[in-house]
Amino acid sequence: MMKTMIKLTMSLGLTVMVAQQATAQQNRNCAPREAVVERLATTYGESRQSIGLGEQGMVIETFASDDTGTWTITVTTPNGLTCLVASGQSWEELAEALPPQGNDA
Repeated sequence: MMKTMIKLTMSLGLTVMVAQQATAQQNRNCAPREAVVERLATTYGESRQSIGLGEQGMVIETFASDDTGTWTITVTTPNGLTCLVASGQSWEELAEALPPQGNDA
């Protein structure tokens, strides 16, 4: 389950990151990682739910809150700059099983 969530989050994060990375930096949605994590925790009650390593040493993380239902995907560069690449509401943790092997459906 956790591997599936991480893969799903990484895929979504990488896709969104490519499309929005330049825009996020231009809109100043980036800050040192410590400041971003603190802001997500204090303002939205979000804590880290998943983490993965992306291209060029970038760290992709998903933060979410069961209480508020908010979620945020961040990308942190090797130099410690963290950018917000996506956020939303209605966070739900899923535990979906993989389809049986050999089934092409």
